[in-house]
Amino acid sequence: MPTQVAIQRRANTLSAVVTVPGSKSITNRALVCAALAKAPSKLFNVAPGDDTKSMIAGLNAMGASCIASDSNVEVELPINRTWGEDVVVDALLAGTTARFLTAVAALRTGCTTVVGEPALRRRPMAGLLAALQSLGAHVTTLEEPDHLPVKVCGGYQTGHELTISGDVSSQFITALLLIAPSLVNGMTLRISEPIVSEPYVAMTCSIMQDFGASVDRIGNGLIQVRSQGYNGRHLLIEPDATSASYPLAAAAIVGGTVTIPGIGVSSLQGDVKFSEIMSAMGCAVVRNDAGLSVSRDPAKPLSGITINMASISDLVPTVAVVAMFASTPTRITGVNFVRGKESDRLGDLATELRVLGGDVDVTDDGLIVRPSSVHGGVVDTHHDHRLAMALSLVGLARDEVVVRDPDVVSKSWPQFWQMLDTL
Repeated sequence: MPTQVAIQRRANTLSAVVTVPGSKSITNRALVCAALAKAPSKLFNVAPGDDTKSMIAGLNAMGASCIASDSNVEVELPINRTWGEDVVVDALLAGTTARFLTAVAALRTGCTTVVGEPALRRRPMAGLLAALQSLGAHVTTLEEPDHLPVKVCGGYQTGHELTISGDVSSQFITALLLIAPSLVNGMTLRISEPIVSEPYVAMTCSIMQDFGASVDRIGNGLIQVRSQGYNGRHLLIEPDATSASYPLAAAAIVGGTVTIPGIGVSSLQGDVKFSEIMSAMGCAVVRNDAGLSVSRDPAKPLSGITINMASISDLVPTVAVVAMFASTPTRITGVNFVRGKESDRLGDLATELRVLGGDVDVTDDGLIVRPSSVHGGVVDTHHDHRLAMALSLVGLARDEVVVRDPDVVSKSWPQFWQMLDTL
């Protein structure tokens, strides 16, 4: 792919129906459940990106048999927990693969070394590693303490009550929950702080139950999982709600209508709330069992909002880009933890928004985006797929927007640039 992409400004309002790939978050949770299940599974409409590929490769390295074909994956055999060979899992840039398979490694008799790209090695692992050690796993960080690469050797896993902070990453909580049905006595997980990205924890519990696990949420801070394992099943994965935010935001910025089929009112994904955010900013929204759509009359200006995005933090770049086109300021709060994502999603995002004329301040826990004199410019992605996709939307409304390092979108939506050309 070229080292940069120039976005073509749209002369007219949009009228598009966009097919969004399967949910990355659901896919990787379902793959782990299937690879720990007692019988084969088949997953349909799996996410197409690098994160899915790294998860499949990691599970296969652990002895599972996961066979991908088109947008489907058959999990014919579970991981071999009694296999004593040492294995290496390369998570590339995938936080879900790194966190989830580090926990799965604690179930194996042999040792598993989890490695990743430099950007992933900068992301924290401390809370998860401490929890696995308390379960009896032998954990050694090989370079910087509490970061990848890490070597995990399974111990005798009896399961017991664990306490973990919820204010760093919901992926730590999910990783522990995913292995809980495979522990001799299951797990009682106590979460000590308000949970960031809480809808992802709810999603995890729902998917585990889909695969036959016994999961009970007792209030927000206590989750009990019984030791009864997983069953195999067939699962159709719904479209990715975070990915859907980009074409929906395009309708808000340019005007017109964009419809996303397949994300209904019963979606498991917290990021479907993006449509509610667009409604609050002045768009018309339709959401039903068939899907959702966002529309805006170009004569009707967007309005800024004040919003705590702790539970939907992956949407921060998209909302910030839309906010530059609003007639009043937007304040985003509750998301200081996104500084530890693929990029610093506050500082790096603000830097690139300013390149495009954004009037942006970084606060202790978020951003303030004021009405901006938006113009073209050359922006960097900071190796972050969400920054690349969000920043590109400016080019639909302004000339001469160029995005460097565009192939980072392969992490979650390899065909993103082709989709953008169709709007």
